[in-house]
Amino acid sequence: MALSRSARLGAVATAAASFLVIAASSAPTPGAPGIGDTYFPRLGNGGFDARHYDLDVAYNPDTDRLDGRTTLTARATQALSSFDLDLQKLTVTKVEVNGRRARFTRQGDELRVVPREALRKHRTFSVTVTYGGVPEPLGGPIVFGSSYGWMKTDDGVFVACEPNAASTWFPSSDHPDDKATYDIRIKAPRGLTGVSNGRLVSTYDRGASTYTHWRESRPMATYLATATIGKFDVRTGRTPAGIPIYVAIDPVLKNSNSVDVYAVTAAATDYWQRVFGPYPFEETGAIVDDMPQAGFSLEVQSKPAYSAVRSETTIVHELAHQWFGDSVSVERWKDIWLNEGFATYAQWLWAEHQGTRSAHDSFLAGYGARPADSPFWQTVVADPQRDTMFASAVYQRGAMTLQALRERIGDRAFFRLLPAWTRLHRYGNANTRQFIRLAERISGQRLDGLFHKWLYTKGKPAL
Repeated sequence: MALSRSARLGAVATAAASFLVIAASSAPTPGAPGIGDTYFPRLGNGGFDARHYDLDVAYNPDTDRLDGRTTLTARATQALSSFDLDLQKLTVTKVEVNGRRARFTRQGDELRVVPREALRKHRTFSVTVTYGGVPEPLGGPIVFGSSYGWMKTDDGVFVACEPNAASTWFPSSDHPDDKATYDIRIKAPRGLTGVSNGRLVSTYDRGASTYTHWRESRPMATYLATATIGKFDVRTGRTPAGIPIYVAIDPVLKNSNSVDVYAVTAAATDYWQRVFGPYPFEETGAIVDDMPQAGFSLEVQSKPAYSAVRSETTIVHELAHQWFGDSVSVERWKDIWLNEGFATYAQWLWAEHQGTRSAHDSFLAGYGARPADSPFWQTVVADPQRDTMFASAVYQRGAMTLQALRERIGDRAFFRLLPAWTRLHRYGNANTRQFIRLAERISGQRLDGLFHKWLYTKGKPAL
């Protein structure tokens, strides 16, 4: 069948219009300055997916100066005329995209990069940023009123960055929803040790400096990266189950040990494998520094960081985070209970394992200790808000939620659920609704009412 002339002209016009629509949709545009997290709207970046960070940092404790060179390999998720990185305070001297100088501007904590040529959608590209200055730790109400981030110590620096301080020491897409692998190279004065994530690739002295190279080959959220530097007594080996272990302890704390950090780390890592599924990283361990100004510990990936020698229960909490928070990370910060509630519940499971108290009794103790008019019950655990995202209710009521779930669905289903969750979202990101759906699928029960009562509602739930 032949088309008439008018039909042919109409078809040509339609095709031309379609071409213009396609061309317009693929025209390069700027990447968004944030991923849209309601707690931190400008953290993370739109338009690309971070794949690998290559960090070179040189630190001088005498001046507190950091000089860095970061190369990020990423994949464009749209055609990009420009894109942003998160970087707080430090001075940028040069930016290159695919080895060619690129223009850049600064607006607050955003570094906007304009490559010489637009980046095509789906293209893998690299951006190298050379920068330096004196990193400033963050503070305020978010992390228990403590400073956090890049924190100077008597002999070096303690680096613990949750939730938004990784960009105080390297340019990044600083949100857990954009995970990547890492090579981290640290230059420090000779006699100091640089400790970071993953496994130690090399260490050597040259002149007045010591160089260390660490590689984290599993995807990692930016806030879990560290470059802690100082004098450390280091012990290495393997856990009884065969997992490599690296424990670094500040010798100043040598006589203050109330717990054997190495032994507890090894035992807890192996036990959590039995409960939560295979250990997700190449190495386990600990970094224990003398940093009294930081009254917290952090689940640094593969080596939790402790600002002093901490209790056995703190160690098992931070190691549980290797599964809940590190391997399975939150999509948005409002779901932080998926990290802290689970790690707190792990403390209850550890006491049960040790035979000191059942998780049921831990639940009753926490529930009974707080009257109905306590402010504790006024936190909505599923969305606690930015300045109270680390409130005690997120930890304790989050753990109570898990015990209430366990008693509803029974031990058999509950202890199938935990490793199923870590397996399903291994090295990825997840949210509360996904956990509820998985719990319902494994248990065969409708659980919306239970989770609504414990996670989404203010007030003390009736038992």
